[in-house]
Amino acid sequence: MTLEEAQQILTDNVKKVETAETKGLLEALGEVLAEDVTAPFDNPPFNRSPLDGYAMRSEDIAGATKESPVLLQIVAEECAGDFYDGAVKAGECIRLMTGAAIPADCDCVIRQEDVTDDGNGQLSVPYPLKHHENFCFKGEDIKKDTLLIKAGTRLTAGHLGVLASMGYDKVKVVRKPNIILASTGDELLQPGEPLAPGKIYNSNLFVLAARLKEMGFSAKILGALPDDVAKASEVLKKASKEYKADLVLTTGGVSVGKKDIMHGVVANIGEKLFWRVAMKPGAPVLTYRMENSLGIALSGNPFAAYATFELLARPVLAKLSDNSEINMKSCEAVLADDFPKKSKGRRFIRGRFENGKVYLPSNHGSGSLYSAMECNCFVDIPAGSDELASGARVKVFHI
Repeated sequence: MTLEEAQQILTDNVKKVETAETKGLLEALGEVLAEDVTAPFDNPPFNRSPLDGYAMRSEDIAGATKESPVLLQIVAEECAGDFYDGAVKAGECIRLMTGAAIPADCDCVIRQEDVTDDGNGQLSVPYPLKHHENFCFKGEDIKKDTLLIKAGTRLTAGHLGVLASMGYDKVKVVRKPNIILASTGDELLQPGEPLAPGKIYNSNLFVLAARLKEMGFSAKILGALPDDVAKASEVLKKASKEYKADLVLTTGGVSVGKKDIMHGVVANIGEKLFWRVAMKPGAPVLTYRMENSLGIALSGNPFAAYATFELLARPVLAKLSDNSEINMKSCEAVLADDFPKKSKGRRFIRGRFENGKVYLPSNHGSGSLYSAMECNCFVDIPAGSDELASGARVKVFHI
């Protein structure tokens, strides 16, 4: 089947995660809000001063001039965080700092640098102020019961700031997909172990786990499964049930060799959706349903696993998380280098996209990761294409 048909089958077999979980504010950054959040109180929660100065009654200083200033009695001092609940009578004022609450009897604030305090409790005011001049009102930023953030919003730093200002220390967010990640192959070693003859290090787990992390997901990593159908089946089935997996990703064991066990595993634990996609690399991808989980068994070749993860797993992750930004973006570009191979079938090759051009590495082998290290796109070469010369226009998918 075509890549697009395969993508459609996979996305048809998952639905977006709708269950919610509660997280602390910083943990919720980038998460999707699960319910509407409203303001529990007015913000600011009191009338407050926008500057360092003195709060007073505007009617007391209506006739103040530089030549004939009005004298007021300073009856208290208030810093931000204090609260003066006493009366401020005619002819009185209170000194306050930026952000401090304005007493109920006062309706304006004069700047500290514009007045003179004689040091004995008297303030000289040289000009009048209007009613509510230099005055921040209770609730002028947010009124109580205002809808702050709608359900379905992906939370940014700005959202977290608003939530914090309203006293929220945690919120309900949509649970992220539960993902299981494993490899098959008795030849695989964990990095750090001594390299033995005939063995290789398991790079696939690290590439895919890191890509998931870059996209904002995490995975339950099972490591390397044994090349034994019964044992591998037991491990995957048990882990999927315990972890309540939405998506099970494995690499290796999908071709036609003696140790390609995933065909037997799928027969034991689930229902096959399809095997093989008309593309290179990664054609023998095997997909299946297992109770409430979707399984994608990728090729064991490092670049093939990487490419098919990007092309097939990403649409699934976008659907599960209801985040279309995860989907790969495509555009037209110009080849900066020759690709001297005919493509009987559809082929995706690695490339580096810069300023509308695509630069190709020399090695395009499915087993090579080194040549993909600096690449940021796949070049989509249609089936039946001849050799491509530099200057050819091609379609690229951005990684």
